[in-house]
Amino acid sequence: MGTGSASGRGVGVRYRNPVIPGFYPDPSVCRVGEDFYLAASSFEYFPGVPLFHSRDLVNWTPVGHALTRKSQLNLDGVACSDGIFAPTLRWHAGRFYLVTTNVWGGGGNFYVWAEDIRGPWSEPVWLDRDWFDPSLFFDEDGRCYYTRRNAHAIVQRELDVATGRLVGEMREIARPWVSLDGEGPHLYKVAGKYYLLTAEGGTGFGHMVCIGRGDTPWGPFEGCPNNPILSHARQTTTRVRYTGHGDLVEAADGSWWMVFLATRHAPQNGTCLHHLGRETFLAPVRWEDGWPVVNEGALIGLEMEVASLPGGAVGSRELVAEERCAFGAEWPGPEWAVIRNPAEGMWSVTERPGWLRLRGQRATLDEVGAPAFAGRRLDAPGFEVTVRLECAPGRADEAAGLTLLLSNAFHAEVGVRAAVGGWGREFFVRRRAGDMIMDSFAAPVLDAGVVELGIAGDWQAIRFLVAGREVARAERRFFCTEVAGGWTGCFVGMFAEGKGLRAEFAQWVYRRVPLEEPPAYPWLPAV
Repeated sequence: MGTGSASGRGVGVRYRNPVIPGFYPDPSVCRVGEDFYLAASSFEYFPGVPLFHSRDLVNWTPVGHALTRKSQLNLDGVACSDGIFAPTLRWHAGRFYLVTTNVWGGGGNFYVWAEDIRGPWSEPVWLDRDWFDPSLFFDEDGRCYYTRRNAHAIVQRELDVATGRLVGEMREIARPWVSLDGEGPHLYKVAGKYYLLTAEGGTGFGHMVCIGRGDTPWGPFEGCPNNPILSHARQTTTRVRYTGHGDLVEAADGSWWMVFLATRHAPQNGTCLHHLGRETFLAPVRWEDGWPVVNEGALIGLEMEVASLPGGAVGSRELVAEERCAFGAEWPGPEWAVIRNPAEGMWSVTERPGWLRLRGQRATLDEVGAPAFAGRRLDAPGFEVTVRLECAPGRADEAAGLTLLLSNAFHAEVGVRAAVGGWGREFFVRRRAGDMIMDSFAAPVLDAGVVELGIAGDWQAIRFLVAGREVARAERRFFCTEVAGGWTGCFVGMFAEGKGLRAEFAQWVYRRVPLEEPPAYPWLPAV
């Protein structure tokens, strides 16, 4: 196998993977004319289902979210890594349709629609409560097929999208071709044949993409003799792992592509840990003997070479090194999210212009609730975040500051709280890893007013900063899903704890710090 070059397409343009960095898993893509649109999973975060636009499949711009109201997405009591699973985004007859699942959040599988990707999106049309990973396929005759996972099988019914009614009986149409676990189905019609694309092997080291074809939307589906058509399951040296859960799209120029999730693992030997969650990757596709060939069968690389990109793009734009947020009237932008549905009045950017005001809630970051939190996904392995904080905690349960958050059981904070002795304020750094909770720094706040806090990280460590000075550090492995479990990635954000506490933040700065990104481990890692 080669590494990252689609040699059969020729060498002409280079682009970087992931094409959407950070925790944006389960990508689903559709094309409208010359434009591409993409949706990703969001789990317990609100608003739900981030949406993106591109003209070339490589450079994506966030355009908002599909689920922005509690009436569309009720996340009350939803555990970490439950909530919104694997959406499918499709366009038909002048409308976008997005179908997804609110796992354990009530209601099950549903779809929403909009005439503009930026919304407004409709209220949910509920379909059924069983399993997850739903998909829609609009055939040339106008019929719509609703396909999803059911235990270890793929099942399907016809859907009348005008009324939201499922038609006929649910029928099993396929079983996994390679493993015992099949999910993430997508149905297509190419050159008169129907193709069923599935994810198999679980969304970890054994993840893969498989495909079958048949003469009708109901099958029977013949498995591709080269299944899996995409997998790094047997590769132990590449740092790109977990490749799977793909979606195919044809560009206006006739070229074919696949978006899929994958992970970038830390380059240290023996770790096999990823820091940023499952990210959105891209690979070229060529059809041979009626079957798709992904990246000419070569490994997916962090640097890819292709003959050309849609729209004549010349490659990947550079990510800006520094993003500043002034918390003006346009906040929150599409990169920001909160945990579950926010309480009314939990935040404001108008009460004190230029400042984000968080009001502490009863829920804390340790709980399955809706704490006062506002954050963004980490999208670079090297980073530094700083912010200025003004607050006056007076009770033992009151605190505010910056957090690096993977889940309610794995997070770390630097902030200000009421001094343990009951006099004044103190800085603190605390860490939670499972049932282990500890303070690793405490010192009195000597000056009144505003303080500056920071969190920074590289491949191995997280550093906690007060006024630009490092006061504590933590091992980064405790913020990886291989250690913590779950399906999400890390956020960095601001928090306030203690019902009624007012915490005010200003001058947020998010910096991407370049780190070396070798394509492979220095030698064979432990798996």
